[in-house]
Amino acid sequence: MPHLIVEYSANLEAEIDLDGLMRRLRDVAAAGGVFPLPGIRVRAARRDHYLIADGDPEHGFVHVTARIGVGRDEATRRTQAQLLFDALCDHLAPVYERRGLGISFEVVEIDPVGSLKRNNLHERLRR
Repeated sequence: MPHLIVEYSANLEAEIDLDGLMRRLRDVAAAGGVFPLPGIRVRAARRDHYLIADGDPEHGFVHVTARIGVGRDEATRRTQAQLLFDALCDHLAPVYERRGLGISFEVVEIDPVGSLKRNNLHERLRR
């Protein structure tokens, strides 16, 4: 963990380096020493249908959800969230200066009862 899910309004696609943003979020998550690299997943979901504030079609949004396993203390969650949010805001700064843009970030702990996984990436990355 974490799984980082980047949702963004379609009108931003030409203005943001989405692959660069995903790599940056992955790198920040890995650098914190909290999340092992083989457990990090970053994916993006373009949203074609959205309504922001007064409906001005120039407004955009980027929201990142960090889904993490339970058990990390509040200070660790807060620190990691801030590091990732800072990287997100820095990456989006040029767009933020040009247009109305909502940037948000949320940490969600995954309930372990219903979370099933199978992952051979830890072994493969050790090779």
